[in-house]
Formats: sequence, structure tokens, C-alpha cells
Amino acid sequence: MLGQLFKPQSRAAAVRWLQMKPWKNIETVVGPSKVAWRLDERDGVFSIRVDGRELMSSAQHGSEEALARVGLGALRPGLKSPQVLIGGLGMGFTVRAALDLLSPEAQVTVAELSGAVVSWNRGPLASLAGRPLEDPRVAVAVTDVRTLLKPSRRFDAILLDVDNGPEGLSQPANRQLYGANGVARFHSALKPGGVWVVWSAGPDAAFVARMRQGGFEVKAQSAAARSGGGRKGTRHHLFVGTRASGHR
Repeated sequence: MLGQLFKPQSRAAAVRWLQMKPWKNIETVVGPSKVAWRLDERDGVFSIRVDGRELMSSAQHGSEEALARVGLGALRPGLKSPQVLIGGLGMGFTVRAALDLLSPEAQVTVAELSGAVVSWNRGPLASLAGRPLEDPRVAVAVTDVRTLLKPSRRFDAILLDVDNGPEGLSQPANRQLYGANGVARFHSALKPGGVWVVWSAGPDAAFVARMRQGGFEVKAQSAAARSGGGRKGTRHHLFVGTRASGHR
């Protein structure tokens, strides 16, 4: 009877009711740059906050999945054992989407700066994306993705979802990834014809220009923040760069 008395009578009322419920803090750690990283949960929805600002939520992962679909869909056909680098683990949705598309011979390297995020993905967040870190094709490096960007022409695809996109939010140093030197490092780490896809919270014409100047053929597109969101609701942006064959 009490539950029926307080049952929300509309979708809007349900949202307000949910928002009134407090978040439960699962863990707070001091992360890179000495700022607080929090993992919170409310009614099965998880949130990671950095210095008090929400960096990601399990309620919105459509564009993270699209990052993998778009990037791997742009690969040259016929690759038997593609080498994929994912910069930024998040809550594991990009890794899961990539694994679902890749062959058994593929290898996926995940670079994640925060050891706490890796630990959470092996613990309370593991089931959200079907425990992708347990897949034998996956290797996790707790490091800045820049340490893996050697001029080796090693990777067929690089999927980058670090911070808030070209405008660093949680780590000001992340902006270095998106400058001219950063673009050059991503270019040199790709095989000829390789694909680099960058997730961003919003459009960024200046960054697209830097990608083109750095030897990438670029396409920009948007993706729904929520899975199945269609054209409605929040949309994020993907910058898809293919390493131009004639650029060193």
C-alpha cells in the first residue's frame, strides 16, 4: 500500500522521483593530477565523477559503442588479425562493441590512465558491458595512451575517447593529445590506410583542420548519446580520420 501511494504517476514524475534519491558512493580515490575520482551508483545507474563533475554515466553509452562501429567499419576489408588501440576505457562499452565486431585473431590494447577505472571495470562495473576485460584478445595498459604512440605503424585502428574530447576536462594535459604534435603521433602509430576515430562531446572545426593538416582524410559525424536514441536527445561527435597513403 505504501509503495502504491508513492508510485510516480507519469514519466516526468518518475524522473523527479529518481532525482530525489541520493547517490551511493562506491569508492573515491585520488587520481591523476591529485583530483578526486568518484564511482557512484543510484538505482543501477553508475556515474564516474572527476573533481565533482560527471565524466561518464552508464545511462549514456550509445556514442561510445558507435565509436567502435564507425572505426572498425572503416577498416580495409579482409584483415585477418587487426591490431586495435583503444585510448580510454570508460565503462567498457567501446571495448565490448569492438570485440563483438572483431575476429578471434584480433588484438585489442586498452590504454587507461586511471588504475581506479580499470579496477572498477573488473569489479562493480564489469557486468555492464559483459566483462570485456576478461576476453583473451584484450590487453590493458595502465598508462597514458601517448606512451603507446610510437612511430611503428603498428595499429590498424585507434579509437580515442579520452576526457571530453579535444577540450580537456579532467586533465588539462590531455589537450596535448589533440594538438599538432599529438595528431602527428597518432598518424605515425597507424599502418598505411589505418583509421583514427576521436570521440568528442561537441563539434570542433579547428581540430578537424589539424587532423587534415596532419595527413588524415577526415569525416565528421554525430552519434546519439543513448543507445537507440535516434535523432532525438543529446548527440556526441565522432571525427573519423584515415591515414592518407601519400603523407609521411
